[in-house]
Amino acid sequence: MDLLNTLVEKGLRRELPTREEALAVLATSDDDLLDVVAAAGKVRRRWFGRRVKLNYLVNLKSGLCPEDCSYCSQRLGSKAEILKYTWLKPEEASQAAAAGVAGGAKRVCLVASGRGPTDRDVDRVGKTIAAIKEQNEGVEVCACLGLLSDGQAEKLRDAGADAYNHNLNTSESTYGAITKTHTYADRVDTVQKAHAAGLSACSGLIAGMGESDEDLVDVVYSLRELDSDSVPVNFLIPFEGTPLAKEWNLTPQRCLRILAMVRFVCPDVEVRIAGGREVHLRSMQPLALHIANSIFLGDYLTSEGQAGQADLDMIADAGFEVEGAGTTTLPAHRADVAAARAGGGCGSHGAGASVCGPAADGSAGAGCGSGCGGCGSHAPAAETAAEPVPAEVPAEAAAPAAEAAEAPAQAAPGEVRPELVAVRRRGAGTELAPNA
Repeated sequence: MDLLNTLVEKGLRRELPTREEALAVLATSDDDLLDVVAAAGKVRRRWFGRRVKLNYLVNLKSGLCPEDCSYCSQRLGSKAEILKYTWLKPEEASQAAAAGVAGGAKRVCLVASGRGPTDRDVDRVGKTIAAIKEQNEGVEVCACLGLLSDGQAEKLRDAGADAYNHNLNTSESTYGAITKTHTYADRVDTVQKAHAAGLSACSGLIAGMGESDEDLVDVVYSLRELDSDSVPVNFLIPFEGTPLAKEWNLTPQRCLRILAMVRFVCPDVEVRIAGGREVHLRSMQPLALHIANSIFLGDYLTSEGQAGQADLDMIADAGFEVEGAGTTTLPAHRADVAAARAGGGCGSHGAGASVCGPAADGSAGAGCGSGCGGCGSHAPAAETAAEPVPAEVPAEAAAPAAEAAEAPAQAAPGEVRPELVAVRRRGAGTELAPNA
């Protein structure tokens, strides 16, 4: 296809496709799907080789959020039966992070529900970052705490944070239909605050909320304009008890086309397959690794992912390799910019962070800018007084999500598939071991 040849050439030059070209990717047929994946794969391999970066989520505070984001199981008024607890102690969060690092995660993403942090919350998270870096040498830490006030990004940077995540989620024109309690401009402002403070900016989207192709292209072009180092692509998990519970609009083929479009528009950034990959890509997940260079290991904030070992097996079986802690992520030209922005090099804020510049094997390396996707799809929350209370969970609830759903491989658009959504009952905030 002339379209795909043109997009590959532009991706290798880091040239922005036209809007018409981006829309044409989303409009390709299933007959052309493997060609689309192969073309996006050429761009992915040019900038990231066959490396896959692993990221691990730690939900510092679950539920109890005053925001009304329609997609979020932690939203105000949500009837979803998720875990609810207030702040984990630093040592508890560090122990949770260690499980992910032991499974190969290079970055730990610390997430807290709510509109945004108080200064006391920022100090608390700073102590958690210190505890994690003390116990896990070389780990990167991304904070995801919602809307930031002036000076808070700088405090997180000084505490050792390497990155900050805050997703745009959808286009500016449709944002008001998804959330009423804050604006699209609020989200853009927080990403800009993180960037200005020298943090690696991580910002992405949620697909499957009923948006149009034009909306998807709009938000991805906005992410490129914001110059995010990392773009997490979330696929809506339609939780029962939320306004979007019936929005089952995605097929595996649609998800692959969306990922390819993101790769062509953002050729040299870390594209992460984030929340919902198991629900919507299902058996097509290995194909997605030819487009994206990053995934989350194990469980998500309030839902269960596939077992961590299954992730590792999938990566190896597909012919990819896990990116090591000593290897930089972003291509050198982006790492240099990130280093200059940080004022002394990526990861200079905390001990043991990854080094910028070429990879040890001589390939085009990358900086610590990767960011945490899937975190903070909802803006994080106001503090409550109670201490975390582990949920009482039956042992059988710890079974991986894959075992809980003997479902057909393909769902028709709009078909409700609640059996594919497994609420998290293990890991942070519980007495059950995580599945990392």
